[in-house]
Amino acid sequence: MNQTEKNNPLASAPVPKLMAEFAIPSIIGMLVSALYNIIDQFFIGQGVGTDGNAATNIAFPFSTLCIAAALLLGIGGASCFNLTMGKGDSKRAGYFAGNALTMLAGIGIIISAFTLIFLTPLLKLFGSPDDIMPYAKDYVAVSAIGFPFLILATGGGHIIRADGSPGMTMILNLTGAVINTILDALFVLGFDWGMKGAAAATVIGQVVSAFLVILYIRKFKTVKLTAKHFIPQLKVVSRVCAIGMASCFNQLAIAIVQVVLNNSLKHYGSLSIYGEKEPLAVAGIVMKVNMIVFSIVIGLAQGTQPIQSFNYGAKNYSRVKSSYKLALGIAAVISVIAFIFFQLIPKQILGLFGEGTETYFEFGSRFFRIFLFFTWLNCIQPISSTFFTSIGKPIKGVFLSLTRQIIFFVPILLILPKFMGIDGILYTGPICDLLSGIVALAMTIFEFRLMTVMSEKSEVKL
Repeated sequence: MNQTEKNNPLASAPVPKLMAEFAIPSIIGMLVSALYNIIDQFFIGQGVGTDGNAATNIAFPFSTLCIAAALLLGIGGASCFNLTMGKGDSKRAGYFAGNALTMLAGIGIIISAFTLIFLTPLLKLFGSPDDIMPYAKDYVAVSAIGFPFLILATGGGHIIRADGSPGMTMILNLTGAVINTILDALFVLGFDWGMKGAAAATVIGQVVSAFLVILYIRKFKTVKLTAKHFIPQLKVVSRVCAIGMASCFNQLAIAIVQVVLNNSLKHYGSLSIYGEKEPLAVAGIVMKVNMIVFSIVIGLAQGTQPIQSFNYGAKNYSRVKSSYKLALGIAAVISVIAFIFFQLIPKQILGLFGEGTETYFEFGSRFFRIFLFFTWLNCIQPISSTFFTSIGKPIKGVFLSLTRQIIFFVPILLILPKFMGIDGILYTGPICDLLSGIVALAMTIFEFRLMTVMSEKSEVKL
C-alpha cells in the first residue's frame, strides 16, 4: 500500500472499532427495513385482524423483490467502489457509485409499473385465497407506488456507507421508520383506513428516506460525483451487478421460497384442522419476527463489507479474516438469544399481533419451535455470502446465497409434506438451516486457507 492508502482508517484503525462504526448503523438500517413490514403487521393485526395478517404475508414477496434489486445495485456499487478505492483508483471509483444510483432509480420505476399492471395475477401466483384477495389488493396497490423510493433509499444507503458515512445511512432509515410508525397509528387505528392506510404510511416514510439520499449524494465526500458519473456504462453496470448478485440472489431466493411456502401452506392447511388462512397468517408473523434477527445478522455482514473489500484489495488479508470472525461471533450470540425466545415464549410473541383461535396459537407455537429450531446456525450463510461478495468473488457468494433457499429448501418443501402433511413444512426449516450452515462454513475455511497461502507468497516476494 502507498502512504495515502495506509492512512485510510479502513487500513489502519482497529477492526472492532471499524465494525462498531460500520456495522451498528448498518444493523439499524436493516432493522428499520424489517420494521417497515412488522410495524404494518402489528397495526394491521390490531386494526384489521387475521385476514389482514394473511394479506401482508401474501404481499411480502413484493417487498423482498424490491430489496433484492436494491442490494444488487447498492451492495454491488458499494463493494466495487471500496475495492477500487482500496487499489488507489479514486477516479474510476466514482463511476461505480454514480451508475449504481442511476440504475436504482430506474429499476424501481420498472418494478412499480409491472406490479400495478399485473397486480391480480401476481397475488394469485403468490398464494392468495379468494377471501384474502381484497385485503392484499388494497395493500399492494398503494405500497407499489413507493417501490422506487424504497429501492433508492435502501440501495443508496449502501453507497452512502461506502463513502464513509454509516451514520447518515442510519439517519435516513430511522427517519423513514419513525414517520411510518406514527402514520400507521394515525391512519390504521385513528382514521380506520385499514390496509390502504398502513400502505400509505409506509410509502410516505420511504419517500422521505429517498429524499435524504438525494440530498447526501449532492455532497459525496470521498470523490466528487459529477453528471458523467451517473450516465450508465455497460462495463460499470455489469461489474456492479456481478458483485451484487450474491446479495440479490439471496433476497430473490427468499421471495421464491415465500411464494412456494404460501402456496404449500394454503394447500396443506386446507387439508388440516387449521384451514387456509391461519397457517398463512402465522407464517407471515413468524417470518417477519425472524427477519428482525436475520436483519441484525445481515447488518453485521454488511458492516464488514467496506473493511473486507478495501483490505482484500490492499492485500491485507489478516484484517479481512478478523472482520469475518468478529461478525460471525456476534451473530452467533444474537441467534442463540433469539432461539431461546422462540422456544420459550412463542405464544406471547404471536399475541402481540392480535387475537386468534386456539388452533391459530397452537400452530403458531409449533411453527416457531420447529421451523426455527436451527436459527442459531442460520447466521453462518449470510455472513459468508457477503464475505465472498466483498472480496470480489461473486460466483461463490451467489452459490452460498442459493444453498438454503433454492438448493435445499424448495426441493425438500415440495417433497416432505407429501409424506408428513403440513408438519412436513415445519421440519423443512431446520433441515435446510443445518445443511446450508455446514456448506457455508466449509467454503469459508477453504477460502481462509487460500488467503494464508497468498499472504505467505507476498511475504516471500518482499
